Amino acid sequence: MIRRLPVSLLAAALVPAALLLPLLHLAPNRLVTGAPVMATDALGIWLWPVMALASLGGLLLAAGGGRAVAGLAGLACLGALALLLAGLGAGAAELIAGTPPATRARLASGAWAGVVVLVGMLALAARRARLPGGGVASAAAVAGLLACLWFAGRLDALSLAVELRARSQTLGAAIGAHLVLSLGALALAAGLTAGLALWRRGRGAVELAVSGVQVVPAVALLGGLVAALSALLAAAPTLRGYGLSALGGLPALIGIAAYLLLPLWRGQQAARRAASTGHLDAGRALGLTDRQILARIRLPLGAPLLVGGLRVAAVQALGLATLGALVGAGGLGTLVFDGMAQFAPDLILLGALPIILLSLATEAALGGLEAALRRRWPR
Repeated sequence: MIRRLPVSLLAAALVPAALLLPLLHLAPNRLVTGAPVMATDALGIWLWPVMALASLGGLLLAAGGGRAVAGLAGLACLGALALLLAGLGAGAAELIAGTPPATRARLASGAWAGVVVLVGMLALAARRARLPGGGVASAAAVAGLLACLWFAGRLDALSLAVELRARSQTLGAAIGAHLVLSLGALALAAGLTAGLALWRRGRGAVELAVSGVQVVPAVALLGGLVAALSALLAAAPTLRGYGLSALGGLPALIGIAAYLLLPLWRGQQAARRAASTGHLDAGRALGLTDRQILARIRLPLGAPLLVGGLRVAAVQALGLATLGALVGAGGLGTLVFDGMAQFAPDLILLGALPIILLSLATEAALGGLEAALRRRWPR
């Protein structure tokens, strides 16, 4: 019962979040915070069904009772989330009806708190129901719900949806550029790490160098790279003919890759030490060659550690690629910094939310692969 108490508290957190915090902000334009709109005005008659379903889901999770009860709790939480989002869309449409076109209804803290609590409860219900790929199933359910509400036009009046419609093409291009920059930096760092591993006598110096990069602020490192590349191109102007530039993707690629060296290097070194002397001696006693020992002992034992380092580096790359916009590399950071310059919170969210989703998806995918490898080849 003590272990289930936090679940009850989590479910109960939705009530004060919806009742005591504003759910919407009504503003005359996209650059102004606006006046807060409380739950009764934002949701109207939608408020009580949302509360009833959320409370039911919390009570079912707190009570336990097996997979069937957990499944019912998940359905209740998903229904509460659907009604909350649909109610917010309807409330926003009602609030901006008859107002100038620039008027915006923006999601406020209470709405975000309610969404986070309900999604967390849904994920917990999926785990307790022991669904195959419970986290993926929960994410797919939420994504399907959002898609249905979007195509049904239920969210059109919300300011974030307005920003999304206005910048849909820009957002797609920014996501593509962000992924290219992140994957390019990851590939560059992985290649450098593999090359540095061949320098056996200099491992201590490599460890010191890749660790030292971490103490340098990212903005300072990018600025230094821009200055260094500018000096290089001034000294050798012919390099410009090869497409090199002091601004753009090159300094961002180098700077991001520099920060990724440490997790990749430590993962590689941990994988190298995964096979103990006993493992290696046993392999040689069985007559295995060095190549067979690498394929049958070293790689299987070290693969989870390699993937673990790759997981940390990949998530770090997605976050650091945001700063690439500061040096003209594009990506989702362009939307984030444009929103900051214009004091437009929804534009910031339009750039930040895909970064968060991409990071969570990468963490889940590579974390699942790491766990599968550990189960396949336990040490």
